[in-house]
Amino acid sequence: MDDHLLDWLTTLDEDRLARVLTGRPDAIAAPWPRRLDTLARRLGDDFAVMEVMRGLPLPPLEILQACLVIGERATADELARFLGVTTAEVVPWLDGLYDRALAWPGRDGRLHLAPAVARWWAAPCGLGEPLASYLESWTVNAEALRRMSRALGLPAQGGRRQLLARVTAVLTDADRVSALLRDAPDGTVSLLDEFAWDGPVRGVDGNRFVTPGTPEQWAVDRGLIFRPQWDIAEMPREVALALRGPDYRAPFTPEPPDLGTVPADAEAVDHAMCLAAPHAVDRAAALLENTDKTPLPLLKSGGVGVREVRRVVKETGCTEEETRLLLEVCAVARLLAWDDAAGGLVPTKRFDAWRLEDAPARLRVLLAAWWRMERTSLRRTAGRYATVLDDDPAGETVARIRRAVLATLATLPEDAAVASVPELVQAVHWRAPLLDRALLADCCPAVLDEARLLGLVASDGLTALGRALAALGSAVAAGDEQDESAPQIERDPALVEASVHALAGAQRTALFGADLTAVVTGPPAAELAGLLDRAADRESQGVASVWRFSAASVRRALDAGYSAESLLEDLRAAGTIPQPLAYLVKDVARRYGEVTVTTVGCIIQGSDPALLAEIAAHRRLSRLGLRLLAPTVLAGAAPADRTLAALRDAGYAPVPVDDTGEIAVRREPQGGRLILLPGGRVAELEEPPPFIADPPPDPREHAKRLVRTTDEQRQAGQTWAVIGRLATRLPTAQQSLLGFVVDRGVRALITLSDGLTATVSHGELRRGVLDAWCEEAGDYLEFPLADIASVTSG
Repeated sequence: MDDHLLDWLTTLDEDRLARVLTGRPDAIAAPWPRRLDTLARRLGDDFAVMEVMRGLPLPPLEILQACLVIGERATADELARFLGVTTAEVVPWLDGLYDRALAWPGRDGRLHLAPAVARWWAAPCGLGEPLASYLESWTVNAEALRRMSRALGLPAQGGRRQLLARVTAVLTDADRVSALLRDAPDGTVSLLDEFAWDGPVRGVDGNRFVTPGTPEQWAVDRGLIFRPQWDIAEMPREVALALRGPDYRAPFTPEPPDLGTVPADAEAVDHAMCLAAPHAVDRAAALLENTDKTPLPLLKSGGVGVREVRRVVKETGCTEEETRLLLEVCAVARLLAWDDAAGGLVPTKRFDAWRLEDAPARLRVLLAAWWRMERTSLRRTAGRYATVLDDDPAGETVARIRRAVLATLATLPEDAAVASVPELVQAVHWRAPLLDRALLADCCPAVLDEARLLGLVASDGLTALGRALAALGSAVAAGDEQDESAPQIERDPALVEASVHALAGAQRTALFGADLTAVVTGPPAAELAGLLDRAADRESQGVASVWRFSAASVRRALDAGYSAESLLEDLRAAGTIPQPLAYLVKDVARRYGEVTVTTVGCIIQGSDPALLAEIAAHRRLSRLGLRLLAPTVLAGAAPADRTLAALRDAGYAPVPVDDTGEIAVRREPQGGRLILLPGGRVAELEEPPPFIADPPPDPREHAKRLVRTTDEQRQAGQTWAVIGRLATRLPTAQQSLLGFVVDRGVRALITLSDGLTATVSHGELRRGVLDAWCEEAGDYLEFPLADIASVTSG
């Protein structure tokens, strides 16, 4: 915990502390802190600080780097001078850093930074380690300091502290360094400029540093360069600043780069959204139904092979891009999963629920999955797509890039679109500079292509659907495909409204022709497309979609449960039915069932006809659906294992046989649905619990409570003394564990004398009770110490 941070927090009033908690909601997540010192530990957590920094635009990151360079003398005025701007220009960005507890002012006005900030940049502003870290290193002894002092023209007498002060005074003074370079060998200035401007750490030829008369040896002798390894040399921060000169100003870019735009027809953008959104829902359903018929196998190395992708493209009529994108989206949405028994990817139970939802809800499920997906389906590497559903090493970064691209597009007016992808990449980099620039440039076109297929982007500008999704920001943790907070996205009011609008223009009627075709002039509604897919074969799609009816397609609809009357009734609801189509349906229905095929679950054979007749007439076995095919042969509707168990329960002694007639012992099949993970890994699929959104923590309420709470300092040993005196039911070892719950916030399971159990952590001792966070209750509760019967590690 940073004492400076805690000291600053104690000076904040309720309003100012509420701003900090608003900027850092992670700090008040359950179990919420009850004291400022606990809050300070959360705010200073290295991982949390770095996560916040990833969401910052360029200006505050430039300020943080400048503060690292200035060091302990950093104040708002000194920072503004170093950046070459006025203090008024810096203050708003500093306030944003204060609100996130990445920086804060001390009582003397100096700026303090969270420790994790320094760990992010090894070379802030392209500058190396401070000079003191080199001079005070164990590799630089007193004799080396004397030699350096003589080379700099300084007195060599005195103690180490005096020598350090003299050398530091010279090497941090730009005028004295410039005077020193007047007598340098040829090539020294250009050598030092490379270190000062192009990087503090560089690979070198170690031999030149031990050869008399070279610029390298001259610079090392005077402390301008240090060589920690034979072929590596580094320049201290202060020396580089002195070489850059007193007029050097650190980079500061408070204004985003100009993002070139072109006019966009709002009506055309809206029309494109209304075409793409229902088409995405329709194609997703087609892909899932195709995998229901033919499971999609995985490669041994993981992912779906190109041959399988092309097969699905051919069978569903989807494009390759649609197939790649929607397969991965459906896998993330858990609509598609690995089935061990089927040996491939098949729709899950969630698909059954998904297709019963209305079309806007189905669309939102797809969008929520794409928003947190850790792959770019349409990114090409060396001219080739990656394997579908394979691992992506940059998965988390890819998710962040997707959100940053949409957030940048959301800054454009509704009647404007981005002029070029390179300009968009530059603008996104300003908003999220910690993203890998090369990966950003590589992924940006693919993100736009994917968003275009989902109806989020049209003409390189956001649609209403895209703006609603971009406004969600980081509602789901980036790079976490399994995050269960996805329903927060699916139920977002703005996204619900946009999805309803996007699908409002879907066609719910078709034009039926006498040539047994059905034409839908526009994007078909999911219900209409499903009806036509069941009763006809899709021949083309695009601005208009065409289906053709045939005897085989009508028979497929009858297999699905339609009768001639019910099928014609549904078709009439979608348009006027011509006479040839009605004749076709009725003729196929008339011939339907002329020949029947019965499924037999198992065959029972025996040598005694009387015994088999007895079994067939047995009342307790009626549920098996037994039918006498021959005197010594029974056919059963139930599978063999179930029939075997029922016969044995009825007092018979049957044995199972295999296909060759040999007696066999069969094991229970090990099936079950599994979740597909990247690289072909799988995990058990559990039914999601009902989603009940927890109300977000109220920063002002927590700020009021923290300001009101007095931080009671415990004397050393007080925890153990109180527990030892009052928790008399516990043995010594369990008393120690309970002490860790109080002093270190560890997690433990306690059992009370009445048998109740609770999982507790973050405890405090108050008036003979343990006041601790209870996971089962989701709140802080009080447990009398005298009633705690046992404590075990949680």
